[in-house]
Amino acid sequence: MRVFITGGTGLIGSAVVAELLSAGHSVTVLTRSDASAAKATAAGADTVRGSLVDLDLLRREAESADGVIHLAFGSDFSTPEALNQNIAEETAALTTLGDALIGTGKPLVTVSGTPQADGRPSTENDPLPTGGPVGGRGVTVNRILALAERGVRTSAIRLPRTVHNNGEGGFAGLLTQIARQTGVAGYPGDGSQRWPAVHALDAAVLFRLALENSPAGHAWHAVTDEGDTVLDIVTVIGRRLGLPVESVPVESFGPIGPVFAADQPASSARTRAELGWEPTRPSLLADLENVEP
Repeated sequence: MRVFITGGTGLIGSAVVAELLSAGHSVTVLTRSDASAAKATAAGADTVRGSLVDLDLLRREAESADGVIHLAFGSDFSTPEALNQNIAEETAALTTLGDALIGTGKPLVTVSGTPQADGRPSTENDPLPTGGPVGGRGVTVNRILALAERGVRTSAIRLPRTVHNNGEGGFAGLLTQIARQTGVAGYPGDGSQRWPAVHALDAAVLFRLALENSPAGHAWHAVTDEGDTVLDIVTVIGRRLGLPVESVPVESFGPIGPVFAADQPASSARTRAELGWEPTRPSLLADLENVEP
């Protein structure tokens, strides 16, 4: 299968590209810079230069591919305006990719976060939030999944709060960055909120399985650890960095502070049973032992 992928050179995307290539697929990666293009080429992928705002390019690449995986998302979370801009760009890009595949039966695999369910781990049947700081992403993903009724084999991989590899990545990685900048390994509230997690290499296998086998219109949970407490996560980070571990105001985490403060464990039981996904990589707490002091 010839696969077009956005976001193919980040922590998650690099793992997905490697997984696809090892399974015999050919891959074309959307790249924004010489460095990204060189990284994708070294991995064995073809490249096309552009970004999510290049809608004509996205349409052409989707039309010529046998399947599409969308992973790209802006990295600026500093202000609500920046976050909204990221969501707007992704919405336009995903809409373009989806429209290009209508009536073809080709797979389009997109991404979202795991939802919240009061008092229990969320499941694949729980709806995505369509309000709050990142609610716009939920609206967009729901629209993409609905293209199943228009001849697109859509699916969504719901990623947990932390997708990690070698101690880096996800919300835990952001906590590590903030700790290095502030000199305090901080957590919002009392730290009892739980975050699910998955190793990037395990998540990559699930993206491949969805591309190859997912029925149209389905959502899947890329979750290995149902929910480590944020206090446990930050305790490892603080120990590795030699920094004090303290509660800090939610506002100090910027516009995604409310997401940081939420209790959002998640289950992947249905995903494992129906797609045959079997994660084997280290847990988040074990992987955080790789954080460099």
